[in-house]
Amino acid sequence: MQEKKIQVTDESRIKGWDADMAAIIDRSAEALKQNQKSEGTTKARVRDLTAWTPVEEVILNRRSIRAFKSKPLPDFMIRRILEAGRYAPSAGNAQPWKFAVIKSPEILAAMERDAVKMAKILMFFLDYGRSKFRRIFLKPWTKLIIRFQVNQLHPVPFGLLREIAKGNTLVFHGAPALILLYEDRRGVSNPATDIGVCGQNMVLAAHSMGAGACWIGLVKLLMYYPHWRKFFKISFPYKLENLIAVGWPKVKADGPVPREVQLVEWYEGGLGTPPRIERQGA
Repeated sequence: MQEKKIQVTDESRIKGWDADMAAIIDRSAEALKQNQKSEGTTKARVRDLTAWTPVEEVILNRRSIRAFKSKPLPDFMIRRILEAGRYAPSAGNAQPWKFAVIKSPEILAAMERDAVKMAKILMFFLDYGRSKFRRIFLKPWTKLIIRFQVNQLHPVPFGLLREIAKGNTLVFHGAPALILLYEDRRGVSNPATDIGVCGQNMVLAAHSMGAGACWIGLVKLLMYYPHWRKFFKISFPYKLENLIAVGWPKVKADGPVPREVQLVEWYEGGLGTPPRIERQGA
């Protein structure tokens, strides 16, 4: 893969490339020069860091895909995506995961149907915005539930559940294949973090091969059904809260998107020295 030099233009700013990204490259180049001078290293022996590496380009350009072609990925590509996940780092190298691949149109359709059904049930009891009557009598109940499910019923997933219940969007985005990520609760430290690292490896590998992927947490909707827990063999120590939809993208969505600016504290002095604050991002 040929490395691309960073050129900041008005068009590139619209796409997410900004002057600060170019500044990061410039600082890398300057640091490389200083390193070469101090250590006497020849340019041929040091990687050229005046451009984004292929890995960085995949990270910066990858987008979650929510519109897939009906044609599935070939099995060898799915195996390579799984292999990227299998090689993910984990606390104590415990590897607290196992995988399953769903390609059957019959099973995929049944999963979608039951997930939508459960979304409708949940919104029937929680969506207090449908009428004045609901706002009066249901809102206090919903607010109480949200207090105990702050992350699961955050406004973003809550709004998504509402749209699914209305039939405005799909749960699994019509993907021709789903990779289930089973979490082994016996893992070292925090197995959920390891699952996140494993899944990130998979979506980056998928993108690097020209495929599309989307992380989906709403598989939890199916876990309310005893028959789905039995079907997927969900029992201790495993639980199923995440999957990755994979397939060929129906639309081209690659390209950086705006991210929040981070004020990063650099502790470079002694204990009594305040950190240097550096702005990361535009």
